[in-house]
Amino acid sequence: MPYGLYISAEGAQAQNRRLEVVANNLANVETAGFKRQLAGFQARYTEAIDQGLAIPNQGTLADLGGGVMFAEAVSDFSVGPLKHTRLPTDLAINGDGFFAVQKGDRVLLTRAGNFAVNPDGMLVTQQGYPVLNDSYAPINIDPEAGPWTFQADGTLLQDGDTQTLALVRPRSLADLAHAAENLFQPLGPIGPVEPERRQVALEMYEASDVEPTQEMMEMIESSRAFEANVNMIRNQDQMIGNLVSRVLRDGS
Repeated sequence: MPYGLYISAEGAQAQNRRLEVVANNLANVETAGFKRQLAGFQARYTEAIDQGLAIPNQGTLADLGGGVMFAEAVSDFSVGPLKHTRLPTDLAINGDGFFAVQKGDRVLLTRAGNFAVNPDGMLVTQQGYPVLNDSYAPINIDPEAGPWTFQADGTLLQDGDTQTLALVRPRSLADLAHAAENLFQPLGPIGPVEPERRQVALEMYEASDVEPTQEMMEMIESSRAFEANVNMIRNQDQMIGNLVSRVLRDGS
């Protein structure tokens, strides 16, 4: 592939992936606890180096670089605004930490505290995943045991019994992988939040941290960059076509 076409094609592909990330952010503006994704780019080698046909840093044309490529989508863990609902099942974490929920055989983490109680008396997420206590067992609320309430440290009180919400955090936020919806998969060990730092806001939940205006600006910027790369591909293709036509005409 001609060098210019190669770079332009890589640029268009990278911007297309960025558009996908921004579109997903906009689709989750109203998703509780959602953390916006940031598209990460990195420089890439030329095709010759990628294919092992050239060695980098040899002072050849291969060292000019192969444009940019999409590396990964990174989560922005900024705290979203808190929404007051007056619902006793809605909880928000003040400070560090995540709620632990069970999805299949996996323990996943989330900041979304807009919980509900299912017909079996189990505290669940909006997707129906059980919310776990500090022993990583589902939290159950007995509908026949009378009134219940959460305390500011995440302790559930009902009929003299207590259950404590699991508030955990990884060693580093970089150890969390986005696992769809508003859930995160811990890639390393997790531990409980220290008792003195357990702060839970009652009757409210953390909303998405996506700013629609900012995302729209990024979408416009990325769309224009994508169009510029496509135009470069079109122009270079036309130039190559004209060159081939001239060579054939002059050789006839």
